[in-house]
Amino acid sequence: MNAAAAVEVRQHILDTAMPILLGKGFSAVGLNEILAAAGVPKGSFYHYFGSKEAFGEALLTSYFAEYAERLDELLVRQPGTAAAKLMRYWDEWRQIQCADDPVGKCLAVKLGAEVSDLSEAMREVLRRGTDAIITRIAACIEEGRADGSLASVSDAATTAVTLYELWLGATLLEKIHRDRKPLDSAMTTTRILLNLPPGN
Repeated sequence: MNAAAAVEVRQHILDTAMPILLGKGFSAVGLNEILAAAGVPKGSFYHYFGSKEAFGEALLTSYFAEYAERLDELLVRQPGTAAAKLMRYWDEWRQIQCADDPVGKCLAVKLGAEVSDLSEAMREVLRRGTDAIITRIAACIEEGRADGSLASVSDAATTAVTLYELWLGATLLEKIHRDRKPLDSAMTTTRILLNLPPGN
């Protein structure tokens, strides 16, 4: 198998595993289940990943890379004021986390507490990935301070951390209660923190 084909198979395993782990978590899913779903022989797993931990690192790295691309689409490339772009991001977050389909759900919420205690390497990928998200949110807020749509926000970095923590916590509560109210409350609080008028 040439290098390009090997990279493709490796990514196929990661893409196949993502919804499975979003549904069941990391520890509860065996390699056999993932490889059977991907149609890849078990013996070849270690050709692509040195261990299940290395697989977990690769999975999280892939997730955050895709998430960063989506963030750039929402917060950079789409038209509108920074405030409008940021609120579209939170609205999309709310809609995806309330949906029944595990695809698109927040992997940091699903695996964060579990794997941070299991693996220092995986915890570090989570730390870098979540820090990068917060940095992108802060940059959007700074853009809003410049374009006037978020002129009243005095500290973009602190506000970005507060908002991300708010939405992670609300997403966890939505999972516990199976009720979208925590995410609706997060949206209301977000508008208050950004000094934006009430919305839906």
